Amino acid sequence: MTESAGRDGAPVRLQKILAQAGVASRRASEELIARGRVEVDGKIVREMGVKVDPATAVIRVDGTRIVLDEDMVYLALNKPRGVHTTMSDDMGRPCVGDLLADRIDAGQRLFHVGRLDADTEGLLLVTNDGDLAHRLMHPSYEVRKTYLATVTGVVGKGAGRRLRDGVDLEDGPAAVDQFSVLDVHDGRSLVKVVLHEGRKHIVRRLLAEVGHPVEGLVRTRFGGVALGDQRPGTFRRLNRKEVSDLYEAVGL
Repeated sequence: MTESAGRDGAPVRLQKILAQAGVASRRASEELIARGRVEVDGKIVREMGVKVDPATAVIRVDGTRIVLDEDMVYLALNKPRGVHTTMSDDMGRPCVGDLLADRIDAGQRLFHVGRLDADTEGLLLVTNDGDLAHRLMHPSYEVRKTYLATVTGVVGKGAGRRLRDGVDLEDGPAAVDQFSVLDVHDGRSLVKVVLHEGRKHIVRRLLAEVGHPVEGLVRTRFGGVALGDQRPGTFRRLNRKEVSDLYEAVGL
């Protein structure tokens, strides 16, 4: 740990790295280290003066991973209905890239994590962290996504049971991890769907298969990141814990 070199060829003191990452002042960072609250590459560090390579070390404070690369961008975007999940559109249709135009014009190479169809609104993660994005989209990591759907009809217990047990679709069986009915009004139901599937239109296809076509669909959560009361068309930076939770979800 003390022999590895940083990007400039020299290791950096741990308390300096923490201070530069905005965790705490250098003096307060030393106190965090002394109390055993700082972990480097899976091991608690208590000694002062330990040097690490900020380009390769995995550093956690109170279990939360610290992102050391200031060039890394992690955003939560509330995609409005009617906006296509592309960074540019040859047909001139409104797209995610339009909402991030200032950052793209400034030279940031951003990409969206997965897709929401044009008629679906809600939480879309945007980043320039290719490793994280790839894992979040890979089905083997089973990162859960939560949706609120307004569907036609009054949803009975049998539909929820079928969705949890599994439904045969044209491209293979699929199931939800959780399902609940939140409200029923004027012949429509508001339902909550949690699943880790990532196939195209999967929520719409599942609900249609059990007899309740989707009239409106919003993604409200992706892993440990929640949409909250964020306005449509706006984006925000993920906080340190949200980024850490995403890393943890995919084993980084």
